[in-house]
Amino acid sequence: MVGALSGNLAMEATYLKAINQALHEEMARDENVFVMGEDVAELGGAFKVTEGLLTAFGEERVIDTPISESLIVGAGVGAAVLGMRPVVEMQFADFISCGFDQIVNTAATLSYRHGGKASCPMVVRAPSGAGVHGALFHSQNPEAWFTRVPGLKVVAPATAYDAKGLLKSAIRDDNPVIYFEHKRLYRSIKEDLPDGDFTVPLGKAEVRREGRDLSIITYGGTLHQSLDAARIVEKEDGLSVEVLDLRTLLPLDREAILATARRTGKVLVVHEDRLTGGIGGEIAAIVADEAFDYLDGPVRRLAALDTHVPFAPPLEEFVLPNTNKIVEAIRNLAAY
Repeated sequence: MVGALSGNLAMEATYLKAINQALHEEMARDENVFVMGEDVAELGGAFKVTEGLLTAFGEERVIDTPISESLIVGAGVGAAVLGMRPVVEMQFADFISCGFDQIVNTAATLSYRHGGKASCPMVVRAPSGAGVHGALFHSQNPEAWFTRVPGLKVVAPATAYDAKGLLKSAIRDDNPVIYFEHKRLYRSIKEDLPDGDFTVPLGKAEVRREGRDLSIITYGGTLHQSLDAARIVEKEDGLSVEVLDLRTLLPLDREAILATARRTGKVLVVHEDRLTGGIGGEIAAIVADEAFDYLDGPVRRLAALDTHVPFAPPLEEFVLPNTNKIVEAIRNLAAY
């Protein structure tokens, strides 16, 4: 994994705890970092991600806000312009749409409008993703709304190590960063994290599994499903599948995308966002444009169906990608 590893391994941490640790450490490191959002102070956040911050840093740096995403993002932009480093929380990523104007028309354009003489070092934390029976207003993956906006950076960690390291890098970055954290991963994955300060660089993908026959390009909530599927087809079909975790969606690590495509000659893009208009289409275009001569089959995509996420668990499972669907897609592409 990428990062400056130092010291001995610390206690095992969940994805959620890794984010909490990053916030604690960055607020202790830099007094300009503060947290703002709905219920982030007294309650410690709807998912307890900000638990303990109020006690450690006080009410001037851990601020409960009204239920108004446009207010939260707008206040964050103003604070960032004045030299602060706000970390603002959308209680659910679905409601980031209420702050859309402030993000894409104000934060993303600020440096450009001022000829590079001003910056907007703000992080927007957005708990995203389905598979938690949250239905249509608490299950969305809205990353593709932002991956076409110059001036933004967009990250989607899939491991506890990356959840911590990418958030620390995002807080230190001078650009506005949308930080999508998958709700299903909060307590379902754990990892030993190193002691001491470490970061994960924005814009760098990571090969999670090396392979020869086919590449899966994925991120966020579908990484672990893809790894499970790769292990299944290796055991049952003898297929060697490489898995590339994008980690950052804007900017994309084009070199890593093209390198894995050229190594295996077959590419399957997997994400939990809906198929139409998802970032998988852009990745497929990059591979087709710049690695066509290396391909032994069409670039395939597997994503959620083009519908809203249902509440009923069987219907939700039907709509979303999962390990079994990825296994089937691997076999179909490998047989091409």
